[in-house]
Amino acid sequence: MANKRKSEKLAKAKAELKQIDSAITAILGGAQSYSVGTRSLTRADLATLYKRKNMLDDLVDTLSGGDGRFRRVVPVG
Repeated sequence: MANKRKSEKLAKAKAELKQIDSAITAILGGAQSYSVGTRSLTRADLATLYKRKNMLDDLVDTLSGGDGRFRRVVPVG
């Protein structure tokens, strides 16, 4: 039962991470805010999105069996 809950939590975190990546990409592409007629949309700011992204990256690492300490490995030599 715990494994099922863990895998569901991992799936939700990965799905949210994908949405956040899409939002970041849209903002970097110039879609921070726009208006159509009387309606307007403003996306979250990048700092908030990056903070949430880092938290989700750590959660996904932890749920996937990592300890969340390392983000990247750079080969030496």
